[in-house]
Amino acid sequence: MTAKSCYHQPPPGVDLGKLAGLLIVVEGPDCSGRSTHIGLLAQWLEQQGHAVAQVGLKRSELVGDELESAKEGNVLSPRTMSLFYATDFYDQFENRIIPALRSGYVVLADRYIFTLMARDIVRGAEPEWLDSLYSMALVPDAVYSFMVSSRTLVERTLKSRALMDYWESGMDLGLSRDWFDSFIAYQRRIRIEFRRLQGKYNFETVNANRSIKAIQEDLKGRIQAVVDRTIQH
Repeated sequence: MTAKSCYHQPPPGVDLGKLAGLLIVVEGPDCSGRSTHIGLLAQWLEQQGHAVAQVGLKRSELVGDELESAKEGNVLSPRTMSLFYATDFYDQFENRIIPALRSGYVVLADRYIFTLMARDIVRGAEPEWLDSLYSMALVPDAVYSFMVSSRTLVERTLKSRALMDYWESGMDLGLSRDWFDSFIAYQRRIRIEFRRLQGKYNFETVNANRSIKAIQEDLKGRIQAVVDRTIQH
């Protein structure tokens, strides 16, 4: 078992040395294939005998539904949305992630603090403030960031839904009155920020333009190496 660590300070009452499980994070924009692959990875890990827990954005029992409702009005200020998501994260962190890791589960996170930080910085948040806000977050055992071309992302988005999402298109930023142009500009800014975060937090990128089978085999190989390395320690 490898020792867990936090980005600055551990949460009150949490002994990092007693967190026996693994925290695996998959990052990426909407319609990049994250949820599909996490579902397949969960099945694969369970077939290998691992207990698996899944977490993700807007799944907090405390504020998940309220956050979804607040976003529907398209009137959230950047700071309010940031704090809403931080509350959602820490509620799951305390009540789902930490207990699962204590019990030796493999926790699969469908996005983590990195998406939240990238979105907030693009909307003008100070990186130092965000570092402080998420200072108690655990350092994952592995982070895989799905990188998708703009063209592929647009095709998948339009295939999966009739309309583009207001927030994922960055319409609140006034980048363009045209939803398509705003979407392209916003996703470009998010990719730039993710590259910066990758340099800072040292996570791996995954070419998500490929087929589901190719991506899944790639992820399985990487995660198996993490599992084997953890068992050896």
